[in-house]
Amino acid sequence: MPPEEVLPMDTTLPSEVTTEVALPDPVNLDVVFVQLFFDREPRWQVEGNQCTTLWEVQNILLSIRNIKADIPVIIGSADNVPMEDVIDVYDVCRRVGLSRIQFVAD
Repeated sequence: MPPEEVLPMDTTLPSEVTTEVALPDPVNLDVVFVQLFFDREPRWQVEGNQCTTLWEVQNILLSIRNIKADIPVIIGSADNVPMEDVIDVYDVCRRVGLSRIQFVAD
């Protein structure tokens, strides 16, 4: 298998999203949970916030990182979620500056 860093993929996301979300208090959080689901299209849940786009996930994680940069992120996914969607969430975490990332299987 070729290393990940040489796989072609476009991970460019817009820098601004106007979606209103209720963020948890990151100062009191021990960990951030990101859950992935797949029903014809991927969808995400970040600390109770339903997200329909990866942009929303990015903005929530960026908001949390701006308050608590060293917070761990746990990425969980349903069995039918394509691996590329899981990797997209990992890439978003790294892009916003979160580096303590773990994976769990449901």
